[in-house]
Amino acid sequence: MDKKILIVEDEDALSSVLSAKLSREGFEAEVAGDGEAGLKKITAWQPDLILLDIVMPKVNGYEVLEEMAKNNVKIPVIIISNSGQEVELEKIKKLGAVDWIIKTQLDAGEVVDKVKKYLSGSSEAAGKIAAERTADDLKGQEEEGGSSNGVKVLLVEDDSFLRDICYKKLRKEGFSVFAAVDGEEALKKIDEMEPNIVLLDIILPSIDGFEVLKEIRASKNKAVKDVPVIMLTNLGQEEDIKKALGLGASDYLIKANFTTEEIVEKINSKLGLK
Repeated sequence: MDKKILIVEDEDALSSVLSAKLSREGFEAEVAGDGEAGLKKITAWQPDLILLDIVMPKVNGYEVLEEMAKNNVKIPVIIISNSGQEVELEKIKKLGAVDWIIKTQLDAGEVVDKVKKYLSGSSEAAGKIAAERTADDLKGQEEEGGSSNGVKVLLVEDDSFLRDICYKKLRKEGFSVFAAVDGEEALKKIDEMEPNIVLLDIILPSIDGFEVLKEIRASKNKAVKDVPVIMLTNLGQEEDIKKALGLGASDYLIKANFTTEEIVEKINSKLGLK
């Protein structure tokens, strides 16, 4: 049975292009011209994945995501963003979207590629997405050159969506940002680059954040051993916080409770920059 893709988009030309491309790739595609119609189709048709515009008449994309969350509808949503602004991306991430595409840079082939990856549901596909995003990040850093404030930040995060948002914000603030998508890669990069600060997720592939933190604090290299480490995680249980702080974490931030602006403020505070 063909996978069902719902396109919730008020621009007829765009929805027609996407629908035709997805159909040629073997998907069953349906279109809703606004958020209200989209919510009705989600209930009646039960798609396998949703492509969702943000700016729409009647009910916007944020409201569609909020309604889905309220009704516990667990369907992957890829946002078609008009701007790609950090505040917009942060909001849609918190509301449960799995990825986004910027409308002005939209390529129908890229959309199909993302759809296939998220529908595969495999850890291999998720890893591929993470690896591709990290490669793009590092390539962008090389093209842009060094940071303006001389501070090296290692961002250890396997969620490509959150990593992209944090990366862009930190680069904008003048930091030199390096990314790692698992614990093993993080330890290698910490030894190689001796960052000024580490943002460390706990739930990671290969080696989790607790083990990474243990290795950092046990290092014979003083620059590594003493590096400030801010845990940036979804785990908010008191026992997790106590464990991280007991292992030597400098601070502990729960992702859902902090914006990228506040993360920057924490970094500045820990390094005495402002």
